[in-house]
Amino acid sequence: MGAESVAAGRYRLARRLGHGGMASVYLARDSELDRPVAVKLLAENAAADEGLRERFVREARLAARLSHPNVVSIYDAGADGSRPYIVMEYVEGETLADLVARGPLPPDEARQLALQACRGLALAHEAGLIHRDVKPQNLLLRNDGTLKIADFGIARAAEGTAFTQAGTVLGTAAYLSPEQALGEQVTTATDIYSLGAVLYELLTGRPPLEPESLADLAEKQRRPSIAPVRELAPDVPRDLEDVVMRCLARNPEYRPPSAGELERELAPGPPEPPTERLHRPRAASSVRRRALWVGLAGALALAAILLAVTLIGTGSPKPATPTGPRAVPAVPRGADAQEQARNIAAWIRRYSGR
Repeated sequence: MGAESVAAGRYRLARRLGHGGMASVYLARDSELDRPVAVKLLAENAAADEGLRERFVREARLAARLSHPNVVSIYDAGADGSRPYIVMEYVEGETLADLVARGPLPPDEARQLALQACRGLALAHEAGLIHRDVKPQNLLLRNDGTLKIADFGIARAAEGTAFTQAGTVLGTAAYLSPEQALGEQVTTATDIYSLGAVLYELLTGRPPLEPESLADLAEKQRRPSIAPVRELAPDVPRDLEDVVMRCLARNPEYRPPSAGELERELAPGPPEPPTERLHRPRAASSVRRRALWVGLAGALALAAILLAVTLIGTGSPKPATPTGPRAVPAVPRGADAQEQARNIAAWIRRYSGR
């Protein structure tokens, strides 16, 4: 199909970038604007369902309203014969699936990627769009480090179609929320769970659950047994583990309520303040007064020492007691410089013979 074209030859398909059960994505060339683009073609079996085909195009047009650095831009949408197509921004780089295949990421790097995904999802949720298929393969990492969320339209487009009615659940099983796996109502909390599962894998190197089938997933979700993040990756900060495990709560009400709130919880907090007590500088006048009293106390102390030496050398003028000359007591110690100065002055008056 590499030589085919769509939309009257405007988009020349070069090679297939990826494919799934419902669509294939091709690298193409926009002949009018002379730029590379990615073209998604709905699979032939899906295109046979008229309702799905119409929803595919409608959801693509809704996704085209999303203009955000962390969302793949939608350029065009339409149908070429019976095959609907979506023309998107071509992201040169790799997916998070390629990235994590090389091993777990450092916690700070994983956190920053999740923060970018939160920003893109927050905009989508505000616009009334639920992705429903957040997984590493749909999170594209541009060569400059910018994360882009892809495939907004197709997962939402299958809602209520024969595919769902027949029991087929869209999305990769390892990242499906419990409500998706059990065929229950889907809300924005579904995307929160899936993003939490992606972040769990980025940190530990494996998804939180690894079911063998959708039936196995549904059973695991009824009795979830997810190992704590730090059990597999001890270097992960405890606050980051707490957020990830909240995202993976079976009950949607226990998860962060929105992508915006999840972004706030994921953001690293400010550094802890120093534990040492900070002293306020004293006013200049207080410092001067204290220096004056300290100087006075020093002068009086020197005078007391000289007087004591004189008394010891010449003898006390006071009458002797039966036990000998009267001993001269030490100067009482004051609580501060002012009290010490007063004590020294009183001592000099008492023992100087005045």
